[in-house]
Amino acid sequence: MLKPKFNRRSTGLGMLAVAGMASALSFAANVQADTTVRAVMHAALRGLDPVASSATITKNHGYMIYDTLLGLDENYAPQPQMADWEVSEDGMTYTFSLRDGLTWHDGTPVTAADCIASLKRWGTFDAGGKLLMANTESLTAVDDKTFELKLAKPFGEVISLISKPSSVPAFMMPEAVASVPNGEPLPNQIGSGPFKFVADEFQPGVKVVYEKFDEYVPRTEAPEATAGSKEVYVDRVEWINMPDVQTTINAINSGDIDYIERTPYDLMPLLEANPEVHTAVNDPLGWMSVARMNFLHAPLNDARIRRAALLAVSQEDVMAAMIGDPRFYELCASVFGCNHPRDSEVDGESLTSGGDLEQAKKLLEEAGYDGTPVVILQPTDVATLAPQPIVVAQALRKAGFKVELRPMDWQTVVSQRASKDLPSEGGWGMFITNYSVDALWSPVVNPLLISSGETGSYFGWPDIPEMEKLRADYAATTDEDARAQLVTDVQKLAMQEVNTIPLGQFKLVNAWRDDVSDIVQGPLTAFWGMKKED
Repeated sequence: MLKPKFNRRSTGLGMLAVAGMASALSFAANVQADTTVRAVMHAALRGLDPVASSATITKNHGYMIYDTLLGLDENYAPQPQMADWEVSEDGMTYTFSLRDGLTWHDGTPVTAADCIASLKRWGTFDAGGKLLMANTESLTAVDDKTFELKLAKPFGEVISLISKPSSVPAFMMPEAVASVPNGEPLPNQIGSGPFKFVADEFQPGVKVVYEKFDEYVPRTEAPEATAGSKEVYVDRVEWINMPDVQTTINAINSGDIDYIERTPYDLMPLLEANPEVHTAVNDPLGWMSVARMNFLHAPLNDARIRRAALLAVSQEDVMAAMIGDPRFYELCASVFGCNHPRDSEVDGESLTSGGDLEQAKKLLEEAGYDGTPVVILQPTDVATLAPQPIVVAQALRKAGFKVELRPMDWQTVVSQRASKDLPSEGGWGMFITNYSVDALWSPVVNPLLISSGETGSYFGWPDIPEMEKLRADYAATTDEDARAQLVTDVQKLAMQEVNTIPLGQFKLVNAWRDDVSDIVQGPLTAFWGMKKED
């Protein structure tokens, strides 16, 4: 297991005065008799479909109310969650058996038919899921609690894909929900997970409420990441949106909130000096910040110009502006993220050595760059996304690019990045986002490597047949030497075609009040296992 590089810290300091808290924290006036954890998450929740959306906040919502067939332990090894599994001797048939006690929030039992429908739906959205379904011959129920997945051809990633926590986990939904046609909203938020969604109290972008699902039957093993017990020890969890980071810091220092998912790095001293607040990294692997370019329109539809953009960027500049504190970031030129077995950094040396402006300028000249602006979508309301566009824009300008920054909130970025319009007509040339490393760590799961053009690729829509062949070859083989070579080949091609520009790897810092304990470490914010003193 990768251990955090730092642990909880606390020193004495008087409590900060909280200005304007009466209006910002009106929810605190109604202190309830039950045990409630009030958390400020990294973004406001608006979308409620954690399979159709790759947004991290929507994934977090999914883990509250849905469950998964498999989970990952602290060593990132797959473990049973809703189901155990067996594999036939020839490796072509996987049999899943649901454990006892699984029910939906409406009291009906979870069945094999529900899981089959859920896997099929997941397989239309997730990068790895699409590849798995393309290699699947059939998904059939054996009985109400057992189903089989039969492969059409060898495929070595079945269990790793169904157990992965990002970017789109294989959440199980009732068959009637999972069968809703793509593009239509989910008819309800009924899951079988440890919490229930309180629809009557949902205020999109403002507040989300979850209540303990009393009929949830957890596993008996100790909680580890997304595996083991998901027993709930609090009655209620409230996600409160606070766009102003200073207000958030004041609120946890005063006790009006209990938990911060992503602590602002520049304000950490205010928490580290408070003996009633703890800070720590609970996800040792961390996150990658990445720049995604639009392959459809000029000027970035030319690989030479995309490569020039990559060469212009210095990860140190980006991370210094974004994080500041070197305890919480590292330079990493791998499209897979670093600190795991598939972290090749081949051909990305310029990113970690300060950039190569001269070579960038040379490539722009060779490509005949005509000054068409690179339009960068610039989110202004998320602390871990706001600095990067400014730094990248400065680097591109130094290399000779013309750049247009378009400020907007993150939810607008999420909406606008789906546009295929010309950048001059409301489209875009580049946007920057962050991915947990577990969403990038192999050629199969990494959505930024899908290169099937407008019909199947992630926003930016690269069309690179050679990349698709490498990804398919990786999925088909179980030979570790062959896989290692394929990882290197994918890294080289990704640097050549510039599927993405890695901007550096960083760790998120969580903060919580002294009366909150038993935080589960892992790749997501888990509210199961968490305890709070009455």
